[in-house]
Amino acid sequence: MKKKLLLVSLFAAVAMVVTATASFAAPIVIKFSHVVAENTPKGQMANKFKQLVDERLAGKVEVEVFPNSQLFTDKKVLEAMLLGDVQIAAPSLSKFKKYTKSLQIFDLPFLFKNMDAVEKFQQGPYGQKLLRATEKKGLIGLGYLHNGLKQLSANSKLVVPADAAKKKFRIMSSDVLAAQFEAVGALPIKKPFSEVFTLLQTKAIDGQENTWSNIYSKKFYEVQPYITESNHGVLDYLVVTSSEFWNGLPADIRTEVKKALDEAIAFGNKVAAEKAISDRQKIIDSGRCEVIELTDAQRQKWVEVMKPVWKKFEGQIGKDYIEAAVKAND
Repeated sequence: MKKKLLLVSLFAAVAMVVTATASFAAPIVIKFSHVVAENTPKGQMANKFKQLVDERLAGKVEVEVFPNSQLFTDKKVLEAMLLGDVQIAAPSLSKFKKYTKSLQIFDLPFLFKNMDAVEKFQQGPYGQKLLRATEKKGLIGLGYLHNGLKQLSANSKLVVPADAAKKKFRIMSSDVLAAQFEAVGALPIKKPFSEVFTLLQTKAIDGQENTWSNIYSKKFYEVQPYITESNHGVLDYLVVTSSEFWNGLPADIRTEVKKALDEAIAFGNKVAAEKAISDRQKIIDSGRCEVIELTDAQRQKWVEVMKPVWKKFEGQIGKDYIEAAVKAND
């Protein structure tokens, strides 16, 4: 009898320990690494995600945000993610060539007429399929974050394609963007984003392409006398995680994290849209450079010269993806 009572007491004690351990289990930590300031659309999106998770999954999930390349650069973050050193990042879409060539579609010049078309394609079946294009390499896309449409800045006026001939333009590390500038007889120079201002200021390069928010926040307009409002390409990011981490989350936790992330991305995209308009106006109001608005005929000349780049990369990207993107303009 005493032995039975002892066993019952022992089991009860073990149960109490297990219950106590479960109740004090360490939360799942999600490290979110990005390369920009906290006041940017991406920075605000990351902080919004943390806020939502803190509110809804307190004690279960903890989000740690690391802005300004505190943990990793965009070049290194995907490798770090596969090693489990970071759980979420949002590199530009141009950074994924090593993992899939299909995402090069977003570097094609003049593919989308406006951000509405970009959004329509990304949320459609082909855009959603692209979120899984890196899965075989261990990465899963969770959503698209906007920055906006790109403009051309230079130290001389760019009105027709011939104006860009023999000029040096900084580009991200992208074969498509290199081909885009080669199509107009320019010289593409692959350099880190952090070096662009100095390169422009010292006239080591003649120009660059970027969104209104990047041109304003990085003060490129202060060292470039002309900006051509070309809207020739899109600069967006892929919010990404590792397959191992994502699939390893408990189903109920994964559902709530994804819901919070979707809301945060929608918030970030709203910020990006508003910032594109306000930063463009701030640049104009500064009087530091001239914004050149192309006529339809002038813009069409740029389209005609750069459009052959689509065909050049059709085999790598997929003709069906490009056709679906074109239809998104309707």
